[in-house]
Amino acid sequence: MSRLLVFQHVAAEPLGTLDRLIRRRGHRIRFANFERQPDFEPNVDRYRGLVVLGGPMNVEDQARRPHLKTELRAIEHMLEQGKPVLGICLGAQLLAHVLGAPVRRHEAPEIGWYPLHTTPAGREDAVLSPLGDTSPVFQWHRYSFEVPSEATHLASTAGCEQQAFRYGENAYGFQFHLEMDEALIERWLRNPAYREELAELGGLDPARADVETIRRHTREHIAGMQSRADEVFNRFLDLVGRPQRRITLPSREWV
Repeated sequence: MSRLLVFQHVAAEPLGTLDRLIRRRGHRIRFANFERQPDFEPNVDRYRGLVVLGGPMNVEDQARRPHLKTELRAIEHMLEQGKPVLGICLGAQLLAHVLGAPVRRHEAPEIGWYPLHTTPAGREDAVLSPLGDTSPVFQWHRYSFEVPSEATHLASTAGCEQQAFRYGENAYGFQFHLEMDEALIERWLRNPAYREELAELGGLDPARADVETIRRHTREHIAGMQSRADEVFNRFLDLVGRPQRRITLPSREWV
């Protein structure tokens, strides 16, 4: 039975629908919850793959959140060992940072539902292709990554060109949240900290970043996204059983 390592940053951002898919496939999950165990030091040699979830912190917060350096080292080691890595939102930004790409505050934060457009490479990608040419996805981010120079750009939105990338054969970064279901979106909308952020940023795009608008769009889009997301995640989980191919990354110190 294979073991997957999952980095979780806050209780409000769990695996979501990905949890049941992992368990249905028979994989064992080891959660590293850095909110509860900020000093946790994972031994990545014990795991066949890594999923790094989202969170309210950012790559630039390493000085006051040392666990981010731990995560960057772990991601680097997983890549060196040729193991599958999936980064979601913050996780994608950490993966991009490991690969030498800048991560910065985005000029127009995205909160709510946005049409995602796949690139020609994304439409043919072994994992992301179930999203088709265009698909509505759920977003909640104020930072974004550049696509690493050696990675393949897979998807974009009108307001954020860098939405997804693949590095090598089995490392993926998704800025968007395919793991959401209606209950989890509602949980975010009722969370005081998230509501505060929504109130702060919502004025930038009131047509989308409004509680009732998000709820309405969720009712319209969630079933379709979940169906496509299940296929995307299952294809990523297929990679966990593939043979590992070690690669060499440039040596870096995380500061």
